[in-house]
Amino acid sequence: MSAAICLTAARTIMYPHGGGHLWVYLQWALSLLALGCRVIWLEALNPRDPKDDTRELVTTLKERLKPFGLADSVALCSLTDDPLAPDVVADTMDLDAASEADLLLNTWHSLPASVVKRFRRAAFVDTDPGLLQIWMTRGDVRVAPHHLYFTIGETVGTPEARFPDCGLRWLYTPPPVYLPAWPTVRANSTAPYTTVAHWWGSRFEFEGQVINEEKHVSFLEYQALPSQTPARLELAICLGEHYDEWRARLEPSGWKIRQAWDVSATPEQYRAYIQQSRGEFSCAKPACMTLANSWVSDRTLCYLASGKPAIVQHTGPSRVLPDAAGLFRFKNLDEAVQAFSTVESDYERHAGLARQLTEDYFNGCAVVGRVLEQALDIGPGRPTRAGGVAA
Repeated sequence: MSAAICLTAARTIMYPHGGGHLWVYLQWALSLLALGCRVIWLEALNPRDPKDDTRELVTTLKERLKPFGLADSVALCSLTDDPLAPDVVADTMDLDAASEADLLLNTWHSLPASVVKRFRRAAFVDTDPGLLQIWMTRGDVRVAPHHLYFTIGETVGTPEARFPDCGLRWLYTPPPVYLPAWPTVRANSTAPYTTVAHWWGSRFEFEGQVINEEKHVSFLEYQALPSQTPARLELAICLGEHYDEWRARLEPSGWKIRQAWDVSATPEQYRAYIQQSRGEFSCAKPACMTLANSWVSDRTLCYLASGKPAIVQHTGPSRVLPDAAGLFRFKNLDEAVQAFSTVESDYERHAGLARQLTEDYFNGCAVVGRVLEQALDIGPGRPTRAGGVAA
């Protein structure tokens, strides 16, 4: 396929120490390249931000993308009607050039409509299933009109959903993992089970129900886990100035706490940290369980692809995610403890099943190829609501 695809990343440029965040979009970009596509990496900037800081952010992003052959593919657009400073956009593509692409593949829900409408075809990918639809219903987020709307949440737009569909037709796509970048790596038997996480989020009410995005609330329910399994448990968390506070709170219970930025600031560091782990243990945001969105983390897929069994919180019924085969999905402390026992009793088998799961359902080239087939095979007019067409 020789199409030019403009991929919008969700503000990776503003998070220079987020190696894991960058990998979310690298999975798409590398899969597109492998399919023979030309990739344009689009980032949005606020022209009112200090120019010196912005130039440094652009330079850092290009450095992060260089090992993957994408440094010269960066395009920049403005978040407002004001233009970006010439010295900020030097050595990058502008929106005029980017919008010549065959398709805008947009993974950021807040990309301005004025940018989206510049493209002849546009497909949106929802990576916050359930939460995004609630934000849209509340008016917190206004997703610009696109031709097609994809989601990584299996229940979005189905009768099983516990949240609105916003009148849109949502097409499920598994999140991709670019398997050649994540080969199987055998870890030392004494290596810890790890994860990389953000700790905080918002809490709000929707239709009489509390929606909680605070991941630390979920983890605290499993604070006693290290005392009930011989497995070593380590959390790499974005804690900033709260690092010592949370170390003092969790390490007496047997957890090892790391600053996420110390072990995952670059894509290479993030990959190495995962590949040196024995597996993953992680909880999900309480909202995932409340909404039963059947979400699976892109991070978990990186563990699985690397041949690392993953023990993660159950987020709802799934057609593709197993509950106890390479990937273990627990609903309470007893199930989490049992999952560790089962994995360690037959580790090599579950390591193989972990990799096989990504090959069968999350192979980046297959996943992205299917998205392109649907997104590029559309006629004139921009369907935005079921049965409707945008002007």
